[in-house]
Amino acid sequence: MHELNIDSQQPKPALYADVVAQTRALLEGERDAIANFANTTSLLYHSLPDLNWVGFYLLKDGELVVGPFQGKPACVRIPLGKGVCGTAAARRATVIVKNVHEFDGHIACDSASNSEIVVPLLRGNELLGVLDLDSPKFERFDAEDQAGLEKVVAEVIRAL
Repeated sequence: MHELNIDSQQPKPALYADVVAQTRALLEGERDAIANFANTTSLLYHSLPDLNWVGFYLLKDGELVVGPFQGKPACVRIPLGKGVCGTAAARRATVIVKNVHEFDGHIACDSASNSEIVVPLLRGNELLGVLDLDSPKFERFDAEDQAGLEKVVAEVIRAL
């Protein structure tokens, strides 16, 4: 069993350094994508403050399909270019939304979500899916979250 040893109250750079190190240790030696996605979502959900949903959407037949996640049941399929997840996938770039209620075309899977960050999963030029984090707190995510989560995604991609 993997024990979490992360102080979620420390400054974000230190918090993400710990999360990235724990991600690397958690995924080391495991090549099963679903197992790694599942463990990564659990690690993030239990390590980062003010989250109500963390999960992966995986690209299948030209649309995003829900994969392993932590939180309430989710929307199953998201077209590329739709909602925050589909927008991040289409742009192949991280998208931070401070207030999802002001995001044109937001797909509300959980009415408690007020802010969101979505990081694309890119292996070279190949889009594999996205990592999606939601928070009930407005303006929860910023550039420090982006930098940290992009490093987490890099660890996940490396393990595939």
